[in-house]
Amino acid sequence: MYKTEKLLHLRTYKRRPVRIVRELYLREDVPCSSSLCQAACANEGKVLSGDLTHYLVPDWRVVQDYLEILEFPEMRGVIFMQTACQAVQHQRGRRQYNRLRALLRDARRECISFANEFQHYSYLPREKGESMEKWQTRCIYNASVWYYRHCHGQMPVVMLTEDEEAIKAYGSETGGVFVISFRDYLESFWPDLKAAHELYESILQSQRERESESQENHGKEYPEHLPLEVLEAGIKSGRYIQGVLNVNKHRAQSEAFVRLQGTSNKKTDLQSDILIHSSRARNRAVHGDVVAVELLPRAEWKGRTCALSDNEMEEKAGEPHAEPMPTGRVVGVIQKNWRDYVATFPAKEETQSQGKNALKILVTPWDYRIPKIRISTQQAETLQDWRVVVRIDSWDSTSLYPNGHFVRVLGRIGDLEAEIATILVENSISVAPFSEAQMREMPVDTPKEPWQVTPEEQLVRTDLRDTHLVFSIDPKGCEDVDDTLSVRTLANGNLELGVHIADVTHFVAANSYTDIEARARATTYYLADRRYDMLPSILSADLCSLLGGADRYAVSVMWELDRETYEIKKVWYGRTIICSAYKLFYEAAQQLLDGDLTVVDEIPELQALDSEMGQARLEELLWAVGKLTEIARHMRAKRDICGALELEGVEVRVQLDERKNIADLIPKQPLEVHETVAECMILANHWVATKIYESFPHQALLRLHPPPCQEFFSELRECAEAKGFIISTRSNKALADSLDKANDPADPLVNKLLRSMATQAMSNAQYFSSGSCPEEEFYHYGLALDKYTHFTSPIRRYADIMVHRLLMAAILKDKKTEVRETLFGNKDLEELCAHINARNRAAQHSQKQSTELFQCMYFRDKNPESDERCVTDAIIYSLRTNGALLFLPRYGIKGAAYLRNKEGAVITCLPDGHCEWRPGSLQRFQNRIVSSTSNGSSSSFTLFDHVTVRISVQFSRCHADRIHLEIIRNQPYQAPTAELWEQSSSLLKTDLVKEVTRSAEEAQLAQEEAAVKGVREELQEYCQSQGQSLYQLLEEVRNLALLDVSAG
Repeated sequence: MYKTEKLLHLRTYKRRPVRIVRELYLREDVPCSSSLCQAACANEGKVLSGDLTHYLVPDWRVVQDYLEILEFPEMRGVIFMQTACQAVQHQRGRRQYNRLRALLRDARRECISFANEFQHYSYLPREKGESMEKWQTRCIYNASVWYYRHCHGQMPVVMLTEDEEAIKAYGSETGGVFVISFRDYLESFWPDLKAAHELYESILQSQRERESESQENHGKEYPEHLPLEVLEAGIKSGRYIQGVLNVNKHRAQSEAFVRLQGTSNKKTDLQSDILIHSSRARNRAVHGDVVAVELLPRAEWKGRTCALSDNEMEEKAGEPHAEPMPTGRVVGVIQKNWRDYVATFPAKEETQSQGKNALKILVTPWDYRIPKIRISTQQAETLQDWRVVVRIDSWDSTSLYPNGHFVRVLGRIGDLEAEIATILVENSISVAPFSEAQMREMPVDTPKEPWQVTPEEQLVRTDLRDTHLVFSIDPKGCEDVDDTLSVRTLANGNLELGVHIADVTHFVAANSYTDIEARARATTYYLADRRYDMLPSILSADLCSLLGGADRYAVSVMWELDRETYEIKKVWYGRTIICSAYKLFYEAAQQLLDGDLTVVDEIPELQALDSEMGQARLEELLWAVGKLTEIARHMRAKRDICGALELEGVEVRVQLDERKNIADLIPKQPLEVHETVAECMILANHWVATKIYESFPHQALLRLHPPPCQEFFSELRECAEAKGFIISTRSNKALADSLDKANDPADPLVNKLLRSMATQAMSNAQYFSSGSCPEEEFYHYGLALDKYTHFTSPIRRYADIMVHRLLMAAILKDKKTEVRETLFGNKDLEELCAHINARNRAAQHSQKQSTELFQCMYFRDKNPESDERCVTDAIIYSLRTNGALLFLPRYGIKGAAYLRNKEGAVITCLPDGHCEWRPGSLQRFQNRIVSSTSNGSSSSFTLFDHVTVRISVQFSRCHADRIHLEIIRNQPYQAPTAELWEQSSSLLKTDLVKEVTRSAEEAQLAQEEAAVKGVREELQEYCQSQGQSLYQLLEEVRNLALLDVSAG
C-alpha cells in the first residue's frame, strides 16, 4: 500500500473557495470486476462478461450529460471510473448521483464501477497548473489503458469524451484503446439505435439553449434558492419547514400545499398543510419535490378556494375561500422529484405565436400539476398530434418555465395504446417482457416433462395431502389461486384451522434475476384491459397457483382452537405439501353454507364419485365450510369490539364465456363467505406479523395504518348531519359504531356514500421496517390490530415475498439452525418499504386512470342529447360555492356538476322538474345550495338529493379527457324499463367493453392504413398479458383493490 495526497478545490455554501488536502492510499489489489482478469482479482458482485465486442469507458462529462443514454439496455460492458462518479457527485448533485448508483446496483445492467483512484498503477496525481477537468480526463484515460493491459489485450476499450483536445492527444496513443466522441461512437457502433441518436441530439440542443439563455437573460423571474447547507440549518432551528409539494390539480396555476415531512419539523406547532399561493411563491418547485418553506406573517395567510374549477382557468378575483390557513413560500428545493413527463406539442397556430425562435417550443404536460416545459426541437409541426415523453433539465431563476428535452414518441393523441402508454409513463411504470436470464431460472412444467414434488422437499416439508381437507374459495373462473383453507377436528376434540399460501420463495431465490425484477416491479399492475405481472406466468398461473387436484408447495399457518370458545391454544408455522381437494367459487360456498344442495352439480370434484362416497365427501365439505364460517364470525366479533372498520368498496364479479370473453358483469352481492375468507387471511397476516417481529424486532416488514387527521372528517360529519346522523371520530370504534347507525331505510345509498367518504378521509396503510419507529406506532387503525403485515399474496406483492423469507428465517431461528439467507437490515428494509409503497400508489393511480380512460372512450361516441345511456340518476354528496359533487350509481362515476356557468348564469328548475340556465345568483348553506334568478324564482339542491344528469365527454388535446356532468332535472331519473334501472354501477361495462374494443379496432385499422404500423408494433410492447377482450381480468382487479381495503 502506498500513501500519497489528493488536492481538492471546493466551495462553501457562501461560494468561498476552499483548498482541501486528503490522504490517499494506493493499492495493487483493487478488484477489476472483469471475467477476463488474469491476475486473480478478488471480484465480488457484478462481473463484466467476456463475450462483449468492447468495454466502454465514459469520461466525467459524458456521464454527467448523457447518463440517460448510457442507461439504454443495449449499452453493455460499461465501466464507470471512480473519477467520473465523483465528478457527478460533486458537480451534479444528489439526484443524478443516486441515479448513477441505482444503475450500478441493478444486477440486470452489465456495468460496473472501478476505483481507479485507489489502484496504484491507474492513479495519476494532478500536475501543477492543470485544470480539474483536464486532470479528470487524463486520469480516466490512464485508467482505461491500465484496464486494457490488465486484461492482456483480450478486450478493446473505447473511451468516450467530448474533449476534442483529448481525442487528438490520446486517439492513437495506445493500440486497443480508442478515444472517440459520443456522437462518433453512436454513429459507428449503434447506427440503427434511432432512439439513442434522437435523445443525443435532443440533449445537445438543450445544452446549447441553456448556454445561450444564460448569456442573454439577466432579469430574474424568481428568487434564488438558498444553498442546501442554509436550508438544513434553518430546518433544524425551526425557521424553515420541510415537506413535499403537492400541487392542486384543479387549480394548478395558483394553489399548492406542502405536507410536513420528517422529524425535523417537531419544533413547529403546525397540525395542517401549508398553503403555497401563486406560482411565484412556489419558486420553481415541481409537484413532488421535497422543499423548504418559510411561513408568511399571519396577516398574509390565505384560505383554500371553495369553488369548483375546470383545471385550465386562472383563479378569478372575488372567488370565495375557506378560513385562512398557514401560508408560506418556497425558499429552496431539498430534493427534486423530476421524472419522465408525457407532453403534447402546441397546435400549429399556437406554435407560430410562441415567438421569434420556432425551435424553442413550450410543450404542455399531460399532468395538470406540471408547468409547461420549454424544449428545443425542429419536429414541433410533425409531432403536434402525438403524445411525447420529455424530461426537465433545469429551471433557472431567469426563466418563467423549466428547460427540458424531447425523449421519445408514445403515439397519436386519442389512440388507445398511446393513452395507456401515457398512464404507464406518468406513473413511472416501466415493465418490459421478462428476460431470457429470468426465464432460464424458471422450473420446467410441460406435458413431456411435468413438474413433480421432489424427494428432497418431501423430507423437509410437512405433508398434508392425506391428512387435511384443503380447499380454496375464490371468484368463479379464477386461475391464480394463492391461498387455500383447511379445518379439522383433532384427537383431543379441539379444532385445527389452517391457512396455506403458495410457496413462491421456493422458486424465487433471493437476489436472483427473477427476484431483482420482482423487487423492482413490487406489485402486479392491473389496468382496465390488461395486467403486468410481477412474476412470470409459469409461477403466477401454474406452479404457484394452488389448483384443485394438483400437488403444490405451500407455507402454512395452523392454529389449534378450543372446541367451544374458538380461542387460540397454539400456532404452528412451516413449509408444507398440499393437494387442494376442491376449487369452490364464492356463490357455491355460500349456497352450501345456506343448505342449498342444488349447487352440488356445479362442483366437479364431487361428480366423479359414486353416490355413497359422494354423499360422505359432501357431508365432510358441508361441515368444513360451516365450521370455517363459525370461526370467522368469532374472530370478526373480537376485532369489532376493538373498533375494526367496515369500509365501502366497489365489488364486481365478471362472468366469462367458454372463450374467456366477457359474457356479463354482475354486481357481487355481499356474501358471508366473503368475510369468512377475508377473516382467515387477516388472522394469518396478524399472526405472521407477530412471529417475525418477535424473531427480528428491528428488521421485520410490517404494515401500519395510522389514525387519520381529524380535520379530514369535517366534510363527512357535515354530510351526516344533513340526514340527522352524528358521526363520532374520536376513535376507530366510535367511527365504526356511528357508521353502522347512519342508515336511511328509504335510501341505502346514503350509508354507502358515508362509508366511501370515511374511506377517503383515511390515511393510507403503508409498509415499514419495525426498526424505524416505536412499537406503539405499529397499530393498524382500520383492522384494529396491534401488528399486521401482508403474507397471503406473494404471487402479486413483493412485500409478501419478503415476509415469507422472514418467516422461514424465524422458523430456523427457533430450531437453532443457521439462517443462511442474508436478511435486509433496518436501513435497507426501510428503503425497500418506501419503494414498495411508491409502487403501490402508482398501481392504484394507474388502475383508476385507466378506468377513467375507458369511461370517457365509452361515452365519447354517444350523442348526449339523444342517447338514453347518457342520462342517469345521481346523488349529491358534497357542495361547493358554485356547484356540487355527484355520485352516479349506475356507472360508479364521481364527478362535479356546475350550478353556475362561465357566463354567470345559474341553473334553475322549472315546475315540471326540468332545469335550464338563467341569469341569477347562488347562495350556499351548510347542507344545501340555493339558486335564485333575476325574476325572483329559486331552486334548492340539498345533500343526498337524487337528480337526473346528462353525461358527455370534455375533450382535451393536452390532457386526459374528462366526464362532464350536467343536471337536467332536480328529480330522480325515471328509467325506461325496470331492468335498466336495476343495472349496477359496473353492469354497463359490458357494453363499454364492446364499444371501446370496436372503436380501438377501427382506429388500429385506420392507423395501419396510414402507414404507422411500425409505431404501433413498438407500442404493443407495453402490453404484457392482453386477453381476447377487455375487462376479462377485472376479477383480479377486485382482488387487488378490495383485499387491501378489507385486509389492510
